[in-house]
Amino acid sequence: MEKKFNVKYCILLPIVLLVTVFLWCAPKECFGSLGDVLTVTQQRTIAIFAFAALMWIFEIVPNWVTSLMVIVGSLLTISNKSIGFLMTKAVDPATGEAILNAAGKPVFNEGVFVPYTELMRAFADPVVMLFLGGFVLAIVASKYGMDVTMARILLKPFGKKPKFVLLGVLIVISIFSMFMSNTATAAMFLAFLAPVFASLPDTDKKGKVGIALAIPIAANVGGIGTPIGTPPNATAVGNLDSMAGITIGFAEWAGKMIPFVIVMILLAWVLLLVFYPFKSKEIVLEIKKDDHKKTYKDYVAWITFAVTILLWMTEQVHGISSNIVALIPLCVYTATGVFGKDDIKEINWEVLWLVAGGFALGYALDKTGLAKALIESIDFGAMSIIVVFVVAGLICYLLSNFISNSATAALLIPIMIAMGKGLLESGNADAFLAFGGQQGLSVFVAVCASLAMCLPISTPPNAIAASTGLVETKDMTKVGLIVGVIGLVLGFFWVTKWFPFA
Repeated sequence: MEKKFNVKYCILLPIVLLVTVFLWCAPKECFGSLGDVLTVTQQRTIAIFAFAALMWIFEIVPNWVTSLMVIVGSLLTISNKSIGFLMTKAVDPATGEAILNAAGKPVFNEGVFVPYTELMRAFADPVVMLFLGGFVLAIVASKYGMDVTMARILLKPFGKKPKFVLLGVLIVISIFSMFMSNTATAAMFLAFLAPVFASLPDTDKKGKVGIALAIPIAANVGGIGTPIGTPPNATAVGNLDSMAGITIGFAEWAGKMIPFVIVMILLAWVLLLVFYPFKSKEIVLEIKKDDHKKTYKDYVAWITFAVTILLWMTEQVHGISSNIVALIPLCVYTATGVFGKDDIKEINWEVLWLVAGGFALGYALDKTGLAKALIESIDFGAMSIIVVFVVAGLICYLLSNFISNSATAALLIPIMIAMGKGLLESGNADAFLAFGGQQGLSVFVAVCASLAMCLPISTPPNAIAASTGLVETKDMTKVGLIVGVIGLVLGFFWVTKWFPFA
């Protein structure tokens, strides 16, 4: 049997490897002014970064696999426990003894090596734990019918008029996406809405399209509302903490970004009603009531869920980090048997490892000194702050339409934080701080990643909507582009002017 020619492995992978090897071995002169100060470990970091970027863009292997390769590759080549022949201790020619730094550690000819524990802790970064807690809550909510019950209760007030049912779908999906995977939320509501699509007459085709498009729009936009809503948010929070020492709590993020979500959902509602008006006078949503017999586990599930959300929203009152709070449901649910060994398999480990890979890249940029070297090689004083935001936002938005928004955020946010450091040390520092500083730039890029929804391949919720057969690519592109552009403009003013992160 003739094997199918695989473009990814036969063409794209060799290109990625050639670029990586070139950047690893290229003379320093190839890096322009940066080459004057570039160390060996920094050059290796550039090669690893390029490898990650190209592998994520081409998706030659699953994105989480690339993240794992980045972490292992970094451990073997730029950590202080690297392969032996890649590390050469600097020796005093007069005494022949190893040169030590101020901390009494050996100095290496290749530059600064990253402590291997820094790279390995990416797997258990506090923000990864925050995401883990969110996944556990979502799994338990589905297992005990909490999601169905909440959906039925939350949608009931919107009645049967099509335009209000559409609003209810947008609002409820966005709420679920703040705490659940947007993919899982979209899939769940597609199942809920399948009878609606079937009941609407063929003459109401536009109405069907409007409801189908509401699923990905609400799922993508809703995730912006909380740090656990989508991986780009977690990437921004984690890298700001590790690279800039800036902490954004759950309540602080939610308090400032949920209003943005509300505005965007209302705009999307109006947009869908204009482009896809209903002809039907009534829509009946039938979500079956969960009639299974309640046990103590159901009550534990509900109470723990409610307490966790309450603790997240009142972090400034009790002082417990939202990352620590995220482990409370995991502890309670496992101790009481609500969450068992089979449920562990349902955790989206792929997303956790993808996020970890992004953190590892951030650590490498910071600890090798590459971020500082990049900062010093660029004249930030000559840059317009608005141009920096606009270019960063557009690059993130365009990339996220074609590759994973998580991968895009993992690539760009560490760079944005490094750039932010340079701007703070330039003559533009005051202007940059007026736009929210490093927090504003990083959060804005995270928002841009979530707003990319022009194509069926842009996000899993888009693909789910396309699977209905009701939505054509031109519809998705038209609405996705309008929502995206409005979101980019509104997001810029929201993050930098209306609700800057202090």
